[in-house]
Amino acid sequence: MRKILLLITFCFISFPAILLAQTETKQCTLFDEIELLKHVKSLSSQAFEGRRTGTKGAVKARKYIINQFHALQVKPLGKSFEEPFFFVKKKNYEGVNVLGLVEGTKFPKKYIVISAHYDHEGIKNGKIYHGADDNASGLSALFAFAEYFKKNPPQHSVILAAFDSEELGLQGSKYFVKNTKIPYEDLLINLNMDMISRSDKNELYVAGTSENKKLKYLMSNFNYSCNIKLLTGHDGYDGLDNWTYASDHANFHKQGIPFLYFGVEDHKDYHEPSDTFENIHPEFYLEAVKTIIEVFKKVDQSNL
Repeated sequence: MRKILLLITFCFISFPAILLAQTETKQCTLFDEIELLKHVKSLSSQAFEGRRTGTKGAVKARKYIINQFHALQVKPLGKSFEEPFFFVKKKNYEGVNVLGLVEGTKFPKKYIVISAHYDHEGIKNGKIYHGADDNASGLSALFAFAEYFKKNPPQHSVILAAFDSEELGLQGSKYFVKNTKIPYEDLLINLNMDMISRSDKNELYVAGTSENKKLKYLMSNFNYSCNIKLLTGHDGYDGLDNWTYASDHANFHKQGIPFLYFGVEDHKDYHEPSDTFENIHPEFYLEAVKTIIEVFKKVDQSNL
């Protein structure tokens, strides 16, 4: 009898620990963390020459994205992954968006757009502007999402959008929004990631909730991370820099499509050659990507 009681006591003591271990294991297997960091390191290396629109580095980045989408079983949104566009800004530019599709299990005709721009500043005065945080970090997170979806298919269809020419006036997302064949009412929300890999304060901001009650509820009533601070703000109402039009989500907002923009505050290496892989904060970055995936899960389960 004593042995039985001891066994029961041990089970009760051990059970919470087992649950915690299972939870931690599940959290850690959302995606391959080592591969995620490798993507940031590769895309911000000298080989990609700063990924400026229209350069060899941009072409190389585009091929890299398409190869990853193929490897992760992401389908093209249209007949091809590539969406070319043209614009003039002091000179003629040819940009190319890369658009992937993961079909939803319950609502295949309703879409969530998860985006990140892949272009950066290129080479100036002989110096490479590597763009590790801006925005190899957001772009690489798209691959983490694609990997996550292989084992966890979304309820709504997801467009994984790697936009070009963000640094030249949000041109890629502008073209996508204006030329999409998907009705605006079926584009439920844009989750945009731009600079998510470093923070001295351990803070990741999310903008886009101030004028949307459903999004405000989602961001205010759930704890998405115990390891970093996920803060709402930068919406133009809190005395901080207004990020409403700061990145590609702006073009969705102009069409009345809700958005959540994830980013960190500017740092000393912003738009400098020193924005390199060595200067990102890996632990923060990995947790940021996990946190954004957790937010996506709530968005995907909600009735927007």
